[in-house]
Formats: sequence, structure tokens, C-alpha cells
Amino acid sequence: MEQQDAYARLVSMLDTAGAQYRMIDHAPEGRTEIVSGYRGHPVASAAKCMVVMVKIGKRTSRYFLAVVPGDARIDLEALKSAVQGTYVSFASTPKAEALAGSVSGTILPFSFHPDLELVVDPGLLRNAEIFFNAARLDRSMALRTEDYLRITDPQIRPITIAVATPDT
Repeated sequence: MEQQDAYARLVSMLDTAGAQYRMIDHAPEGRTEIVSGYRGHPVASAAKCMVVMVKIGKRTSRYFLAVVPGDARIDLEALKSAVQGTYVSFASTPKAEALAGSVSGTILPFSFHPDLELVVDPGLLRNAEIFFNAARLDRSMALRTEDYLRITDPQIRPITIAVATPDT
């Protein structure tokens, strides 16, 4: 699936499901902290998406699309433990992009690949809307969290490490 295909598939799926969303055009950017400013929302409302490989024993590997709040880091050990894995690492960039159907920095919080299991940290779900790049660096989407959950029915597991922020 190419980037344009992922974008078109996303919009089609959301329209078919009757989801409430809005598009936000901005300067090309894939870094969560920066693009959140362009979009005008708290970083915690951003859906940060990473593809993670977990080995289950010696011969089996499973791939997970881990979706966490933009102000948190993924806890790889928590994900490994949750799925009873023996080894965990981020997927290689080529593998992640092949499974996700878009380039790094634009990975959607949706899985369109049967070998990519969706896992969402409950911290992201505290927001009324989630924000993410829509398989493009220059366009993002704001999607009602309620619609996201209804459409994806993800595994919900605590998979983050809080990132300390300086006091202001």
C-alpha cells in the first residue's frame, strides 16, 4: 500500500463508518512535538504510532502498531510482557513502513495489514479527540476518540513510560 493509498483508504473507511473528523493542513512535519504546535493542540492529544516486533519463543515474531500519547514514550518491556514475548525491539524502518503502508512520521493509528496488531495505551483515550498525520507529512486529522475506538476496537494496554516535563 502506497502513501496515497493509505490516505484514501483512511478517508473512505472513516466516511463509511460515519466518523466525525476534520483535516488540518500544515507545513510538512513528522515530529510529534513540532506538528502538535502546527495543529494547535496539546502534545498529549497526539497519537504517536510505532511498529514494534515481539518474538514469542524462538521461531515466532509478531508485529504491533503501538499507539501512545504524544507526550509519552513506549515501554517496550511492558508490551513484551503483555503479550508474553521473549524479545522486543522496534521494527526496522522498511518493515514498519511496509506493514503500516506509509512512511515513518506519517504512520496511521489504524492497521490495514493482517500481520500488524493494534495496541493503544489508555492514556491516549483520555482526550475527546486524537490528532495524527493522515499518512502524509502535510496533512493531519483530528478524530473523535469515541469514533476511533468504535472503528478500531483495539487492544488497550498500558504501554507507556511518562516523560517528565519541566515545571513552568
